[in-house]
Amino acid sequence: MRQRSLLALTLAAAVAATSVGACTVERHWGGGSNAGGGGKAKVGLVTKTDTNPYFVELRAAAKAAAEANGAEFNALAGQFDGDNDGQVRAIENLMQQGANTILITPSSSTGVLDAIDRARKAGVLVIALDTATEPDTAVDATFATDNFEAGRQQGAYVKAVLAGKPPKLFMVDGTAGSTVDTQRHTGFLKGIGLTDASPEIKGKTPANGDQSLAQQGVENLLQRTTDINAVYTMNEPMGRGTYAALQARGLVNQLVMGSIDGGCEGVKNVRDGQYAATVMQFPKKMAEQGVLAAVEYAKTGKKPSGFVNTGSAVITDKPIPGVESQDTKWGLENCWGTK
Repeated sequence: MRQRSLLALTLAAAVAATSVGACTVERHWGGGSNAGGGGKAKVGLVTKTDTNPYFVELRAAAKAAAEANGAEFNALAGQFDGDNDGQVRAIENLMQQGANTILITPSSSTGVLDAIDRARKAGVLVIALDTATEPDTAVDATFATDNFEAGRQQGAYVKAVLAGKPPKLFMVDGTAGSTVDTQRHTGFLKGIGLTDASPEIKGKTPANGDQSLAQQGVENLLQRTTDINAVYTMNEPMGRGTYAALQARGLVNQLVMGSIDGGCEGVKNVRDGQYAATVMQFPKKMAEQGVLAAVEYAKTGKKPSGFVNTGSAVITDKPIPGVESQDTKWGLENCWGTK
């Protein structure tokens, strides 16, 4: 009998471990109905990872907003950027635990649509944060940066600094095919007045958002040509990697480089001259607005809809007429991450 009891406990532990495999957990609550209108908000957050400082900030802001508004809160994450299966399991776990709202930053704009559809059919309010789904109607609403506009702002700034000189451009992109990467890339080209076929683009390299890959990619591009005067980077870690490659060749002072994110480290990079400008986004605002929508849904059953732009701002200490911007002092007061 003792052996059977131990075996039963072991099996139960194994089942519990399997149910949360490939995702990490902030806190659990008990199960219950998924539908809104019952009064108590049970908010689940699913981020791409739980280690990226951007998503750490978003999670902390969502948790604080939930506590301030009397909502229960649970956060799960994929094990790595691109872990669609982990995010699907996270959604299923949250549904089993009785979440009536799920906030998600999808690793892939299409990779979690079936799980989102099941959640919505069960009465769960689903809001995308930071990254839109494809189609955007797969979720009830999206609270995010307009990434096309953020890219356009970077492109417009770089164009203004060039002051009529034809660009000789390197483009350091993120993950090929991802929504955020595509929108920022396309927006930058709009802002600087080029297309993907423009001969002014002297080289492109994908770096998957990674600093080391960006450095390696730019080093490879520099084997072909060093005659450049402008660089686009999709995010700030890639901006830092690009700077390292350019600095090693003594090219930093001959060009203008921009980036996007608005993390505190990135704002310091601008202040210290690693790149001329970054475009700040506001993950805290996304999280807070998502939680407030969840609380409203729990109380009244009312759902938000459509795309809500949480804003972006050019941060630079070298302002250019015609391009609205804030300086790095303002940036450090409003950035996300460790100050």
